[in-house]
Amino acid sequence: MASSAGEWPHQPVLLQQVLEGLDLREGMVVIDATVGAGGHSEGIASRLGEEGVLIGLDVDTQILAHARRRLKDLPPRIELFESSYRHLDSVLHGLGFERCDRVLMDLGVSSLQLDRAERGLSFRLDGPLDMRMDPKSETTAYDLLSRSSEEELVRIFRDYGEERYARRIAGEVVRARRQGGLPRTTTAFADFVARIVPGGGGRRRIHPATRVFQALRIAVNRELEALREGLEKAVQVLRPGGRLAVISFHSLEDRIVKNFIRDRMTRLHRKPLTADEAEKSANPRSRSAKLRVAVQEGMASDPGMAAQEDIQ
Repeated sequence: MASSAGEWPHQPVLLQQVLEGLDLREGMVVIDATVGAGGHSEGIASRLGEEGVLIGLDVDTQILAHARRRLKDLPPRIELFESSYRHLDSVLHGLGFERCDRVLMDLGVSSLQLDRAERGLSFRLDGPLDMRMDPKSETTAYDLLSRSSEEELVRIFRDYGEERYARRIAGEVVRARRQGGLPRTTTAFADFVARIVPGGGGRRRIHPATRVFQALRIAVNRELEALREGLEKAVQVLRPGGRLAVISFHSLEDRIVKNFIRDRMTRLHRKPLTADEAEKSANPRSRSAKLRVAVQEGMASDPGMAAQEDIQ
């Protein structure tokens, strides 16, 4: 039974494409490796039946609480864990399963996280320069800006943000902290970057600090390293014929996913699936989303085979 959009303000992107791509059946064992507020999990759970198993992972305790409330009355066995998808194999094995039938990874930041100023993930709201997806991790965005060398900052802004003015911004960050004037809040830092970037004060398609904020978030959470490790763990636990679905939101992620699937799995579609105009209008977050679905090589397993064989 689906919840209404009014009850749950966070709406999952590409939901129908995900459900169709995963080709879910009753009795399957499915891992939602980024359960978030439970939007995709709700749709998945509704197709697994009472014999199915849904395992949800997320590093954010606060957002897991939303998922628990959203999923509590659905029929399959549901197990939610405060954990990264880097450890999905350990979680699965800890529940008594060697393999699973499906894995979903949604690499986006939840609107519930973006809308909390204290998380420091968006310059739309004034908050500390934090950006940690896992509130228990030690290093914040401000820590990185305060401690990293100029060359390291250049690398972060260039490699993770594809920022054209990486060297100029890094130099000004170092100069500001020497003078004791490094901004400590999201809006102050966004304004700081806008003053550095040529034309930053004029009308632009995106805010001049957008790429720098992306770069810092990726660096703080080591997102690309985690993604590579998570993809590797997914193919290790998927049964032959099992499916992996990954939603990415920027080119760095999508390139990693695309190359991994090309080298290790069988893709279902030549090009990634994207939102139609209706979804883009209703949910602007979906505009940059790309979904890739792939099949684990080997003889296809019967639906629900993971549940039938592994539960003792």
